[in-house]
Amino acid sequence: MVLFIIIGMALVTIIPRIIPVFIVNKLMFKEWINNWLRAIPYAALGALIFPGILSVIDGKPHIGILGGIVAVILAYVGLNVVIVVVGAIATVFLLTM
Repeated sequence: MVLFIIIGMALVTIIPRIIPVFIVNKLMFKEWINNWLRAIPYAALGALIFPGILSVIDGKPHIGILGGIVAVILAYVGLNVVIVVVGAIATVFLLTM
């Protein structure tokens, strides 16, 4: 019985994820829709990161904002993502000492 429940949950989870792959491959979107769809991962990433930046230290959102600004500057320069993350962490660490 438990095996059937696990298989059923797996199907319910995987079907909505697989169907769009086959449908979207056959559709041709206009260029403005493609541009909008390409921006979604960046918007989602920003929505996930920004609240964390403001809540690094309770009552001191400026520390997280400065760390975020350093990360944006390092990323804009074109550095590796590991260096960007380490730079932001180092900034927050130095500001909290």
